[in-house]
Amino acid sequence: MKTPPSVAVVRLSGVIAANGRAALNDQSLAPLLEKAFKRGKPAAVALQINSPGGSPVQSSLIGARIRRLAEEHDVPVFAFVEDVAASGGYWLAASADEIYADESSVLGSIGVISSGFGAHEFLERHGLERRVHTAGKSKSMMDPFRPEKEEDVTRLTRILEQIHQNFISYVQTRRASKLADDSELFTGEIWIGRAAQDVGLIDQIGHMVPVLKEKFGKDVRLRAYDMRRPVWQRFGASLAQDALSGIEERAEYARFGL
Repeated sequence: MKTPPSVAVVRLSGVIAANGRAALNDQSLAPLLEKAFKRGKPAAVALQINSPGGSPVQSSLIGARIRRLAEEHDVPVFAFVEDVAASGGYWLAASADEIYADESSVLGSIGVISSGFGAHEFLERHGLERRVHTAGKSKSMMDPFRPEKEEDVTRLTRILEQIHQNFISYVQTRRASKLADDSELFTGEIWIGRAAQDVGLIDQIGHMVPVLKEKFGKDVRLRAYDMRRPVWQRFGASLAQDALSGIEERAEYARFGL
């Protein structure tokens, strides 16, 4: 009897960051993605994406790994967006050959952000003095305990613009002629569901199971691959760190009203 086709399903949920047990990064996802593309000769790999973004470097590394594996094993990749695929989350979605989303999914935010705080006035009010010594005039930048300098802002803006251009180039390469000629496309703007389809950020409105059954038949088998932490990491001293990570992740989703 002919074996029904199988599709490997990889869940990419959370903030993208180099560190953190719950974060998405290339190191933690590498073995998962390797198994998904190699084990059982899958007919395709489906990415379940729910991410507000994060590190541009980790986004690029993960996206590059997905493309490399897809080409090495000649396996098509389909992305299915849940609540949000914004900023770095959309970078991951763009690594797929086709992107599907819900009518209420948030997509886009193709831009780069840097945030911080300034505490120099607080130090002055409490009689504290900040002392920093460097070798090299450009060694220290955007010190939150000193007044903001115009030259620092100029340098930071230049860095952000370079990363932004890398992001734009990747999306343009991956989506190519699918993208609409819209002046707002790369400004950091976000789109919802069908509006995202209108500007070419997604291919269609659709959910994973119905779409995969339509493509590979009603008997298609789905094999789930998800990051799992060892039981011992879920208790003890890790609770405080997990709570802090949860607050930070909640703040990232809150940027998109979620």
